[in-house]
Amino acid sequence: MTDIEFHVNVPDKLHYSYRLLRKAYRSGARAVVTAEPELLQQLDHLLWHYSATEFLPHCRSDASPNTLAATPILLANQLDTCNQGGVLINLGHLVPAGFERFERFIEVASSEEADRLAARDRWKHYRDRGYALKRHDLPVAQVAA
Repeated sequence: MTDIEFHVNVPDKLHYSYRLLRKAYRSGARAVVTAEPELLQQLDHLLWHYSATEFLPHCRSDASPNTLAATPILLANQLDTCNQGGVLINLGHLVPAGFERFERFIEVASSEEADRLAARDRWKHYRDRGYALKRHDLPVAQVAA
């Protein structure tokens, strides 16, 4: 059964995802990131420009079959073409169809109200289907008065 983790109160989903992807890449795991197309575009840009010394090889799900097979990180707004079974990271608001094909599944949610509410709905969806869930609550930054 897929291991599902929720990382909540994330201050910046894109930079947090970069760190998760860097960790997966360094460990030799294959990873897929799913989200709405606009957010994937922003992540793609970040991955190309984050650091010249820490480039993470990645491609979009519409790449050629040879590129998909050779690339450890895949950005996909739908999982129907993903054959990878390693780590799935969801930055989107919906339950990704096909998530159960992955060994490890990380849901990333910010502290923004819409994101928190969508994450709660996804939590309930997985819980109601019998998945064991782990919650990683990042400390909320304190605002100086």
